[in-house]
Parts: sequence; structure tokens; C-alpha cells
Amino acid sequence: MKSRITLYIAIILFSSLLTHFLFYGYPNETVFDEVHFGKFISGYFTHEYFFDIHPPLGKLLISGMGYLAGFKPGFSFAEIGQKFPDSTYLWLRFLPTLAGALLPLVIFLLALKLKFSRLAAFSAAILTVFENALLVQSRFILLDSFLLLFGFLALLFYFIYRERKAAAIKNSRGIFYLMLAGIFGALSLSVKWTGATFLALIIILEAIRFIREKNGQLLVKNLLTLIILPLVIYFSIFAIHLKLLTKSGPGDAFMSPAFQKTLLGNVYQNSPEVKQLNLLEKFEELNIEMYRANANLTAGHPYSSKWYSWPLMIRPIYYWYKNNAPNASRIYFLGNPAIWWTSTIAMFYLLIKLIQFAVGFVASKIPPLKIKIKKYTTESLPLFLGGAYLLNLLPFAAIKRAMFLYHYMVSLVFAIIALVYLIDKTQNKQRIFSILLVISILSFIFFSPLTYGLSLSEKAYHARLWLASWQ
Repeated sequence: MKSRITLYIAIILFSSLLTHFLFYGYPNETVFDEVHFGKFISGYFTHEYFFDIHPPLGKLLISGMGYLAGFKPGFSFAEIGQKFPDSTYLWLRFLPTLAGALLPLVIFLLALKLKFSRLAAFSAAILTVFENALLVQSRFILLDSFLLLFGFLALLFYFIYRERKAAAIKNSRGIFYLMLAGIFGALSLSVKWTGATFLALIIILEAIRFIREKNGQLLVKNLLTLIILPLVIYFSIFAIHLKLLTKSGPGDAFMSPAFQKTLLGNVYQNSPEVKQLNLLEKFEELNIEMYRANANLTAGHPYSSKWYSWPLMIRPIYYWYKNNAPNASRIYFLGNPAIWWTSTIAMFYLLIKLIQFAVGFVASKIPPLKIKIKKYTTESLPLFLGGAYLLNLLPFAAIKRAMFLYHYMVSLVFAIIALVYLIDKTQNKQRIFSILLVISILSFIFFSPLTYGLSLSEKAYHARLWLASWQ
């Protein structure tokens, strides 16, 4: 058994590292939101204050790697397609790419802890490897691969903790794994606020457990490890961020005079009428302004899309273009249709069965799923997967600003896990998994020119535009 798992891990790592680092560094030009995050990372080197709507961890990690590699600020990151002056940009792309490459391994281990068969867990990982959109988002100076890696690591450590508690292992380090779950949940939150859903899932599961067991010691432990500890980590990351940005900069206008007074060279620095904020006050104001900025973004975008269209992949995002007449090179945030659409069908099936369960409908042409919620078992997985999917999708319905297909990525991974879960329950699962993996890999290869930015003729490009809205 261990040798089979070792072989699976080797295949997952090899294929994931290969797909993620193939054509690494291409193009040597700014791509999509690198024009924003590149400027922010340069800000840590110049110490000039900047403002972003996202927490700072992802940017700090990338800039830290840049510091170790000798990155020097000066490149403007002014527009998409701007050529980098040297090779140091490769180090700025390294950690996001590595995080993306490690995610499939985490999904494999998580699926095993959820009691999937080894074949099903392996299939979940391979589908994650060959999902084109997940790959695209991890190959550039972007943040989402950190959010996904840290968030699913949090769930992995949480289910290790639950497994040890269920087995009543003496002298086990169960609390250690719960702390790791809290730490990685906090790290995901510290990349983007949407990462809070991973902590929320764990807290919900532990709240259900507390209601069932009514254990006061459990409540205190959870309060410390899943709320207090993540808050301390979240604050500490902002403290590092604020300690690095000590000079007046392009983000001053978002902040109050009292905040700006703390910045060297600011017009309010020597003003006696303005009281200077302390670190805690700056942390509070910055988070409030981030919320306001998120809420008040009204600008449209030609590649924005509505949340309800994401499961169908109606509107992908154009990341980069280069004319190589008579051909052209393009990078799209476009998922693998074989994986994206089958996972959507699987998740919709799961949600329908959960609705039927909730309202008491048992007479259906589709055999009902066995779902138990009285205590944690593998049969409670449909409820967990459906709830996790909706928790990461439905909140976007209340957001008015422009949103994009990449906001669906967390839900997409849960949909992939749901797809594998349902197949794992069938009698012909080995054949179905084999067919799905072969079709998914062939689909990945077919769409890979739009993933890696390879040159295509107009005819070959249009052959990949299966929907009119993909242009």
C-alpha cells in the first residue's frame, strides 16, 4: 500500500512540476495583473507606501524571494506586454508557480484523509494538475496559488486532526494539527479575504462538534487555535507590511492625515494639528479602507463576468497577446472543458440530491445518496463538499463590483473533488476514471497553446473558441 501511494506521489509531483515549469518565464513580458502586483512588490524595496485591496502576505512572499535573488526596483510594470529588462522577474514568478505545483499533492493527501480510494485521490490530483485555468493563474506574479495552497493545507491538517481524535490515539499531537489548520487558514486569509472561507469551514465543523459534545474544554481550544491564533498571525503580517512601507508614496491618498503623518516625506509629517496613529490604529484604518475600496469599485471590465456564469465557464479572461504575423500568441484564463464542465455537472447533481435530502424527497429516478449528519463519517462528505462549494460561490452574489472567472477557483477545486467522490461510488470506477483522465489530458494538450502563450494560426485559434463569448 505504501509503495503504491509513493508511486502516486511521484507521478503527481513529476507531472505537476513539469506542467507548471514548462516554458517557465515565458513570456518575458508583463502579463495581466502583473502590472499591479509588480508595482506593489517594488514598493517594498523603495519603502514607498502603496494601497491594495488585498492583504499583504502574497506580495510579501514574492518580494521576499525577489530580495534573496537580488531584485532591484526600477521597472515600471506600466502595461501588459512591457518587456522585462533582465531575468530577475523569474524569481518573482517562482513562488506562485511552486505553490501551484504543490497544490495537486495537497489535494491527493486531503482526498485520502476524506477516505477516498487511492485511485480516486490520485485522479483528483491529476485533474488538478491538468486544469488549464489553475495552471495559468499560478505561472505569473499573481496571488491566488498561495490562497489555494494555504487554504487546502488548512483543511488537510484539520482532517488529520479529526482522524486522530476519532482514533483516540494516545499521546498524539492532535492539537498540533489543529494549530497548523488555524495557521494555514490564517495565511490563506492573509493573501486574500476570500481565503477566510477555509477557516469558516473548519469553525463550522467544530461548532457542530461542540453542539453535539457540549465540551467546554473543546470550546476554549477552538477559540484559541481557530480564532485568536489566526487573528494574531493576520495582524503580524500587516505589522510587517506597515513597518516596511515607511515613506510617502502613491497610496497616501487613501489614508487619513493621521495615518499619513507616520510616513516620511508626507505633507502631514510635521503638522502639529494632526495626531499620529499607532500601529494598531493603522492596522484598523487600513482594513477599513480596504473594505471600502472593495465595496466602492464600480469600474467595468470587458472580461468581467457574473458569478452564476462561472460554473459554465462562459467568459474567460484575456491575459496577454503578441502578434507574430501571420500567427499570434495569446494567454487566456480558460479552464479545461473536460474537467470544468464535468465537475460542474457532478456538483449540480450533488446539490440536487442534498436539496432532495433537506426537503424530504426520496422518490427520484436518480438513486439517493446516503447522507448522515449526526456524526462525522465519510457519508457526510456530500454535505461538506456541497456546503464548501456554495460558501465559496454564493457570497459573490452580493458583490456589485466587476468580478472575474478566477474568483471561482476555490469552488472549482471542490467541484473536482465532488466529481471524483461520485465516480468513486460507482461500480465501474476504474474504467470511468481511466476515460476521464485520458480525455482531460488530451483536452489539456489541445488548449495548452492558450495556456502557455504558444503561437497559433488564426484557424487553429478559432478552433479553440468553442463559445462565441470566449473571444
